[in-house]
Amino acid sequence: MKTFTSSKTIKRMLLVLLVCSLITGTLTACGSKKKQSGITTFTVGFDAEFPPYGYKDDNGEYVGFDLSLAQEVCKRNGWELVKQPIDWDSKDMELSSGTIDCIWNGFTMNGRESDYTWTTPYIDNSQVVIVKSGSSINKLADLSGKVVVVQADSSALAAFTGEDATEDNLALAKSFASLQQVGDYNAAFMNLESGSVDAICMDMGVAKYELEARGGQFRMLSEQVSKEQYGIGFKPGNTELRDIVQETLFDMLADGTFENIAKDWGLEESICLSADNKVNDITADKKTSGLMILQLIRCCRQACKWYACYSYDICSYTCFFTSSWYASYVYKNIKG
Repeated sequence: MKTFTSSKTIKRMLLVLLVCSLITGTLTACGSKKKQSGITTFTVGFDAEFPPYGYKDDNGEYVGFDLSLAQEVCKRNGWELVKQPIDWDSKDMELSSGTIDCIWNGFTMNGRESDYTWTTPYIDNSQVVIVKSGSSINKLADLSGKVVVVQADSSALAAFTGEDATEDNLALAKSFASLQQVGDYNAAFMNLESGSVDAICMDMGVAKYELEARGGQFRMLSEQVSKEQYGIGFKPGNTELRDIVQETLFDMLADGTFENIAKDWGLEESICLSADNKVNDITADKKTSGLMILQLIRCCRQACKWYACYSYDICSYTCFFTSSWYASYVYKNIKG
């Protein structure tokens, strides 16, 4: 019969602990999709019809405020920027599949706080209403009985129908003759110009750009539907890449580059980026962490099999029962 104090047993226990510690370090280093120090490209997903944040100019180039910021971030980190136009309705699928590294395109944080790993807000925005210059609509109450159009899966839609929509906006939406959705704002303006809709609800920054580009055909109501902030959305749990981008933005703010880029796009008055703000990882994905722990436990068990479990000594029993208890604990805390 073996004693618990045999040198052989102690060596096995120490070996298993060493293997487990090495595994822990490996999981910590490899927890993100790709090791950030090895990144050579940075793929930004954006709506290519969302000026001035991202759009195709007359030369066929993708440009915009957010793309200019992203270009500077890449320059400072030695990355190549990949500008990836996406269907806004498919943005979550693109992010989850790894086609893009982030959603950076006038992306409203409000109401989506738990859906992504966010940077701190960098731009203030409001939802506003655009009508024809000669329209009799002068305030939000005048939209009663009218046809209003918004972009699909947009903040404007959420302002009228979302879980965080105010009672006033919910009541206003119910008063519409209909609330229509389109894929992009070009279609919305075509519908407004043709008279098939009476008003567009949209982001203020985009609205200002469109009003300037389209001359005096349209105007903006002074009354706003809602206020919000823009952030950069990463896949839940990808804090490492987010932190690199966040710190780079703070550096750009400190040396004046951020403000200069905002001035180039007429958005300097909307800046809300502040080094005093801290990221709020309410999406610190418990399920992702739990799955990593479960993987560690599997590796611990394998280590026991390799180095200890061929003998029924204290090492194998301890590792087996401890890992089983942790597996049960983690499962109960992450399921659902």
